[in-house]
Amino acid sequence: MMDITTTSPAETLSLGRRLASMLRAGDVVLLAGRLGAGKTLFAAGVGEGLGVDEPLTSPSFVLARAHHGFLPVVHADVYRLGTSAEFEDLDLPEQASDGVLLIEWGDAVAGGVPDDHLLVKIDITGETDRVFWFLPSGSWLGRPLQELVV
Repeated sequence: MMDITTTSPAETLSLGRRLASMLRAGDVVLLAGRLGAGKTLFAAGVGEGLGVDEPLTSPSFVLARAHHGFLPVVHADVYRLGTSAEFEDLDLPEQASDGVLLIEWGDAVAGGVPDDHLLVKIDITGETDRVFWFLPSGSWLGRPLQELVV
């Protein structure tokens, strides 16, 4: 586990772009944090880093959106789901198998994704200050997450 502090929205976007450089097909990234923590902003940075042309915005009401970049990106928001069965019905890991799956409120469905994933917890520590906790699992344990530090 490691943590990185950002002090502005621009730094949060940049951190997402840096994570994008480590992603490969089949990766699952779970984003966790309270409302307003910066999950969507961080995801937007990942999208930028993966060459997605349109901005990633919160998919709260559609649950998931597919985007095309260097790697396909499926960006999901599971806040509105009531049960794990609803998540399983979406079959998101399969939909994103040739790309990257980003799940906002992902800690709620961690049991329904492959053991091989990265959990990113975001804590609000000030008006624009955030602490990002990177908790790797599976093959993520061997990846050089320390390279995210500027």
